[in-house]
Amino acid sequence: MVTLPDIPPALRALMADIGPRWRQDVPGHVRLMVEQFTPILSNAPKQGIEVRHDIAYGDHPRQAFDVFLPQVAADPRPALLFVHGGAFVDGHRNRSAEIYANVLYCFGRHSIVGVNIGYRLATDTRYPGATRDVATVVSWVRENSRELGIDSSRIFLMGHSAGAAHTGSYAYDKRHHPAEGPGIAGHIVVSGRVRADNRSDNPNARKVETYYGNDNTVYNDVSPVSHVGPNSVPTFVSWSEFENPLIDVYCAELVYRLAVAKGRSPPSLWLRGHNHTSTIAHLNTADVRLEQAILDFIQSPGR
Repeated sequence: MVTLPDIPPALRALMADIGPRWRQDVPGHVRLMVEQFTPILSNAPKQGIEVRHDIAYGDHPRQAFDVFLPQVAADPRPALLFVHGGAFVDGHRNRSAEIYANVLYCFGRHSIVGVNIGYRLATDTRYPGATRDVATVVSWVRENSRELGIDSSRIFLMGHSAGAAHTGSYAYDKRHHPAEGPGIAGHIVVSGRVRADNRSDNPNARKVETYYGNDNTVYNDVSPVSHVGPNSVPTFVSWSEFENPLIDVYCAELVYRLAVAKGRSPPSLWLRGHNHTSTIAHLNTADVRLEQAILDFIQSPGR
């Protein structure tokens, strides 16, 4: 039986303390959560999963990914392709020694092949460069699905924070699809910035401009939420009680737009007590609410 590390009461207390103040120092609170969760995740289970590091898919150093292969024998299994955040200009697929690998180890315990995707930041490419990077990795996974033991009809794309801007553009905007379609079975959004904006109440407005440009008249057209429709891929959306400004609003908008387009609400989860960073950093701990909800979605994305 696998033993998962608990989130200690002291860390729960810290999360409760800084939660209402999260927006006052987003960068500092993000760093604090990474520092707090990294040693906890060092005790999380990793056995039985082979990691193939630094597979390049382009010339830029950030155009690389890691593959997490469960070693248990199984029929062709689902794949989960994860894209990290970082406010468009920052972040790395290995934010620390444990984050964001924890996401792929978490679902690797359930015999899901994981891919931890790096991509070019806004300092090196503007919209839609990062979405094109995501598209390249999706294509690579499909082309190599047999060797990796992946069921190519069950490839899921997952984005956190600004990563969900890139995955969302790929998932919903047909301009970024290959001729045969996106080639994914579903899209998973965790605390995703799925609308571009440079509003005065967005502390990351200048970073948004670095990626999308200063002309905010195009922002609606480049926003993932603007491209959902009745034929959009199945989607799961989650966000926390204490979010970066506007992210909760835009996640709720995505749920609403999908519900209107499809005539039924997509699965969603509001994580009480969590913040923008802990939503992703807590995966592979004993707090399994989000893990189980994502597993349920992967197992039955179209229900």
